[in-house]
Amino acid sequence: MPIFISYSHENKDFVDALAIQLVRHNVNVWLDRWELKIGDSMIDRIQHAIEGSSALLVVLSKASVASDWCKKELNAGFLKELEEKRVVVMPVLLEDCEIPIFARDKVYADFRSDFDQGLRVVLEGVAKVTNPNLARTIGPEWHTDWSLEWGYYNGLFLMTLTYVEQAEDQPYTCLTIVNIVTNEVSNKKYEKISDNANQEEARKYIVEVIRDFVDSNDEIRPLLVDENRCEKNLVITGVDSDEEYAVNIIARRLGEDTGRDILVNTSNLLRSTYEHMNEVSAKPKQFS
Repeated sequence: MPIFISYSHENKDFVDALAIQLVRHNVNVWLDRWELKIGDSMIDRIQHAIEGSSALLVVLSKASVASDWCKKELNAGFLKELEEKRVVVMPVLLEDCEIPIFARDKVYADFRSDFDQGLRVVLEGVAKVTNPNLARTIGPEWHTDWSLEWGYYNGLFLMTLTYVEQAEDQPYTCLTIVNIVTNEVSNKKYEKISDNANQEEARKYIVEVIRDFVDSNDEIRPLLVDENRCEKNLVITGVDSDEEYAVNIIARRLGEDTGRDILVNTSNLLRSTYEHMNEVSAKPKQFS
């Protein structure tokens, strides 16, 4: 999902410079002057954009804190709704001004004297909601840290997903590694999606294919009975004819032996990855 920038148009030169730098760092930005077209309902489009954003950057200046339009974007009821949806609200201080109540207890990015320093703080602040390849999933009994890496080997695209699951009240950790390698047909499919949309969409597509297959095959879930790793190898068919993915799943437990077997829910792991990628992926390229 994009990063929404709330600002006064009197500060548009600064906002343009900030937005361009964010885009250069692969951050998906929603800026009214870039998105709105003639005939659009400004209120509907902006409200929809804010509701669909993963973070809200609020540019604070004398002009913005006095702007009725900015106040509408940040009224108390709407802000509460944003916070309930776990939207990250980040104040951006452009100049000395009266800080709104909602921002007084928040860490802000200070651009008053150093643009680069302020930009660094913004990038650090939005990283967790803009990186589709690295995240933490928190559940009632477990939290899972995971990462995605990719590359080419002998001309074929490959991906590796690494998961570390930690139980809140158990003395052990589960490590799961999912290796995915394309064949020639699925490799061409990856490159086609990359060209028509972007590489993030292409990687997300592969995760979706593997997730759907694992969802419908419970026997693929590794069962950990001791300290030894459990390994499963399979070939998954994609949508197109002869589109195949060689998948290698390795799982093992680390820490204390509780004497109990552990069933690794690989479908949940892949589902959480896909959902995160879908939420924060950059907007696909548009073609006429």
